[in-house]
Amino acid sequence: MRHPIFIAALLGSAVALSGCVKNNEAEEVTRAMESVNAIDGTNLSDIMLTVGDPEEAVAYFTRSANENPDRIDLRRGLAKSLVRANKPAQAAKVWDQVLGMEGANDSDRVAKADAQIRANDWDGAEATLNTIPPTYETFERYKLEAMVADSKKQWKKADSFYEVATGLTTRPGGVLNNWGYSKLTRGDAKGAEKLFAEALTYDPSKFTTKNNLVLARASQRKYDMPVIDMSQTERAQLLYTAALSAIKQGDVTIGRGLLQEAVDTHPQHFDEAARALAALDANVAKG
Repeated sequence: MRHPIFIAALLGSAVALSGCVKNNEAEEVTRAMESVNAIDGTNLSDIMLTVGDPEEAVAYFTRSANENPDRIDLRRGLAKSLVRANKPAQAAKVWDQVLGMEGANDSDRVAKADAQIRANDWDGAEATLNTIPPTYETFERYKLEAMVADSKKQWKKADSFYEVATGLTTRPGGVLNNWGYSKLTRGDAKGAEKLFAEALTYDPSKFTTKNNLVLARASQRKYDMPVIDMSQTERAQLLYTAALSAIKQGDVTIGRGLLQEAVDTHPQHFDEAARALAALDANVAKG
């Protein structure tokens, strides 16, 4: 990365200049250097939070936050990097530190609740969300409220929160998928199918949503493939999902046909489907 070299070169120039300029000019150079360092540090923080290696980001923000204990932005960066590094419980503790600093806000409380949910601390997340005033209305807040309500099987409340969250973003594919999965777990396969299909209109490439759509349809014994964009490999995998659902529901003959189609469709060897088909045929032969 060029940042350290760039700064070192500028620092060297500043040292050389300091011996031949007046005091006020030296002060201007110092101020200029501070500005360059601040800009460089901000850019590096942005890089660490987006494309940097998660563990390296944790190390960077840990060091930077310790060196600058009054910088709330660095403490926030540490919490976010811990989430990226799959350490949500640690992230929640850092968010506690952030919330004790000057400049903390409701967005930080939402971020803490998100980390708590990732750490499976649903009661803690609910308590954190309850500290946020109802006037703070954001997509992230209501998405988490919906998930907490789901965890407590408060379906009516969850539906209300999901609906609000969907209206607060231009990219509702993810929350519509979550809502659909919630409906599916409740036994409302028809409602789930509708939500999964809607989610795919916003993000047609999301395989998880495609798979959920096939599950919702299979739960209604609709085993044919939905009319959606899919690659040959995805089609084979979705046929496999439908096959397992059919077999689970007692539609063994249909399931066997779907497994065979999955094996025939896959552009390469589809090991899981082939093994399932062989096991099914072996059981039939014994039976």
